[in-house]
Amino acid sequence: MDLRKWWVVMVLLVLINIQNYYYGAKAAPQVPCYFIFGDSLVDNGNNNQLSSLARANYLPYGIDFPNGPTGRFSNGKTTVDVIAQLLGFDGYIPPYSAARGQDILRGVNYASAAAGIREETGRQLGDRISFSGQVKNYQNTVQQVVNLLGNEDQAANYLSRCIYSIGLGSNDYLNNYFQPLYYSTGRQYTPEQYADLLIQQYTQQLQAFYNYGARKFVLIGVGQIGCSPNQLAQNSPDGRTCVKRVNDANVIFNNKLRGLVDQFNNNNSDAKFIYINAYGIFQDITANPARYGFRVTNTGCCGVGRNNGQITCLPLQNPCPNRREYVFWDAFHPTEAANTIIATRSYSAQSPSDAYPIDIRRLAQL
Repeated sequence: MDLRKWWVVMVLLVLINIQNYYYGAKAAPQVPCYFIFGDSLVDNGNNNQLSSLARANYLPYGIDFPNGPTGRFSNGKTTVDVIAQLLGFDGYIPPYSAARGQDILRGVNYASAAAGIREETGRQLGDRISFSGQVKNYQNTVQQVVNLLGNEDQAANYLSRCIYSIGLGSNDYLNNYFQPLYYSTGRQYTPEQYADLLIQQYTQQLQAFYNYGARKFVLIGVGQIGCSPNQLAQNSPDGRTCVKRVNDANVIFNNKLRGLVDQFNNNNSDAKFIYINAYGIFQDITANPARYGFRVTNTGCCGVGRNNGQITCLPLQNPCPNRREYVFWDAFHPTEAANTIIATRSYSAQSPSDAYPIDIRRLAQL
């Protein structure tokens, strides 16, 4: 299928699911529940009550979201919001901070802005829920699911059909390895050694998920961090050329994460792990912006300083009016328009390199 036809089909799928949500045509979702773990790319409110600089519960964040500012680090929907719609869910998956009672049976979003795989990652920004903290919160949820469903066997059967989306690692580079004022990791480890450390800790958390019932895993690679307005503002001489040393380190991590998919699939015949190539999808968007309707790829729609990337979007700041034409909303995070493309290609791969070995749509069908 050529790109234009694929894009039309995916937009129609999103619109159909939105229409079903608003007009009451309720088909069952493709999986019973959707659990989300990550950082500010998918946080939907868990940091709102934390003592943290990494919060987005103020305008103009959420300016295009139906409920206004919710804690999402975008003008509108995040990738997981779109994926939830594509999976057929009625509304959005609730944040852990607000999920109660029967709500948890549809899934929970545990993501926390500034969180990383390593415990210390993001500490200069204040409180956050690290990967291990998100795993502990999930384990608490599992106990609640057991209570709701009656016993461990029923809970295990139920959870085995759910999708678990895991996207961490960005802050381990942005707010750790490449922050020498606050962290020593960049001096202690080569990019190869550091990626090995991250993958080692990532492996332990995946095993914990498996031990607590997870069987359908979506591991999301890190994007082109060296192409974010923040990195372009700080480290790119012309404000356009991506920062190679940052992107090279991201590629090393992603290659190891993809290898982890093979390792876990080979060792667990009753589970399925897939890898989403967020880096490659983003690379395609920034290399071919006009193809996707974008005009600006190197500057945030909202922010301060060079590339609108030196200081992130401030409370009540006026963002750009043509948000659909911007890839980046602020110094770090994509617009809803870019999130929608990344999400739709994660759900239904446009290119063979988008997802490995299968995409989310096929994972849901297993």
